[in-house]
Amino acid sequence: MKAKLLLSLLLAAGLVACQANPVSGRKQLVLVSEEQAQSASAQAYVKTLDEAQKKGKLSTDAALNDRVKRITDRLIVQAGNMYAPSRDWKWSVAVIDEPTLNAWCMPGGKMAIYTGIVSKLKLSDDEIAQIMGHEIAHALLGHGRERMSRAIAMQGGMQLGSILAGRDLTGLAPVADIALTLPNSRAGESEADRYGIELAARAGFDPHAAIKLWEKMQAASSNGPPQFLSTHPAPGNRIQALNALLPEMMPIYEKAHR
Repeated sequence: MKAKLLLSLLLAAGLVACQANPVSGRKQLVLVSEEQAQSASAQAYVKTLDEAQKKGKLSTDAALNDRVKRITDRLIVQAGNMYAPSRDWKWSVAVIDEPTLNAWCMPGGKMAIYTGIVSKLKLSDDEIAQIMGHEIAHALLGHGRERMSRAIAMQGGMQLGSILAGRDLTGLAPVADIALTLPNSRAGESEADRYGIELAARAGFDPHAAIKLWEKMQAASSNGPPQFLSTHPAPGNRIQALNALLPEMMPIYEKAHR
């Protein structure tokens, strides 16, 4: 009876929560409200910055901080044109002084970029804009909410499987993570590439920089994991897909300059 009830609840939740994304139109599993996602993200952001501050990891490089803010300010304006509700978000960007090649944007516009990716790849302004445009696109496309929802659904699936099998299957969570979340996460990355390059083009940043960026990333991660074990498309595949978008993106970029 307990298993049947849990199965019914999971199925009902899946049916109710499958929504079309307002930007891309893609169907997404959404079990978390935008308000919940933004609230949780704001708390996580404060904690992350507090920890970085205590470790002396918040960048004190005024020129770099100003450079990142100037670039992201232009992207934020265009984010509001792409997805109107984002105009009310409490945007914030931090530069974290760590060697990792990373950047992110949480639901609600809480952003960070790491000094490692800027210095190691010797990024131009256009290339920083491609990175942050991609990360902002994740937020506009609701990928944070989608990841939270998949985690909730996966937890429920583990509980249901344990009930049906009569034993604890939660140790299989890493396998379930690969089976359930990996394809969608890869699709989300490709989706963020598509809308991120457009966002940067609308803000007047050269779309060709996206190709250059991923050529640099490919060189920097030549010993990385194979594509089927990565949530990110292989750099070669990514470059090919971005190249195919250039004819569509260049007129947007040129219009922004005019």
